[in-house]
Amino acid sequence: MIREIFPVGMLQCNCSVFADETTREAVVIDPGDGLDDMARLHSILQRHNLKVAAIVITHAHIDHIGAAARLKQSTGAPVYMNPADQDLYSNLDWQANWLGMKTPETTEIDAPARDGDTLSLGSTELHLIHTPGHTQGSLCVYAKSENLLAAGDTLFRDSIGRTDLPGGDPRQILRSIHNRLLTLPDETEVICGHGPSTTIGRERDRNPFLQS
Repeated sequence: MIREIFPVGMLQCNCSVFADETTREAVVIDPGDGLDDMARLHSILQRHNLKVAAIVITHAHIDHIGAAARLKQSTGAPVYMNPADQDLYSNLDWQANWLGMKTPETTEIDAPARDGDTLSLGSTELHLIHTPGHTQGSLCVYAKSENLLAAGDTLFRDSIGRTDLPGGDPRQILRSIHNRLLTLPDETEVICGHGPSTTIGRERDRNPFLQS
């Protein structure tokens, strides 16, 4: 599987491109805030000769979903998001004002991304795992055959997602991590929503927020 991970936007959200080497179909996870970096993303798609089959949003904070409308317009790919985050997406103007940035365009969400749903990239299956706590609709994307997890802002290297914004719940995010993520194999590589990658085993052993 082709993997490209790179930071985008004002808050340096990690955008992930997963693609099948045979079909050249791609899934873009968290394309950013919509202000910059579209040229870089399209350059990566062109370099690998990829067609975007789906745009998956791990949660509806502006730095992760703001570019969804522009990417959908340029590729025709459907946008997947958990319905529990619709209120957040409907209030991108509030989020933009809070950060002092321009409100990006919005688009209709084409498909609900629900716990247990699966997207296929050739022989690779991408499993959606609902992990509420950072937001109520937060989800992770797990490629079991690749030992790879795109965790959004649920789990970070040595940290967890903040819970002091609308939709956040500190007890809920810990339940999500312990019950849904720490059950994955220790060698699972974790692409975090911001910052460096990690592994499930490392965070189980060293993350100060996850110790009993």
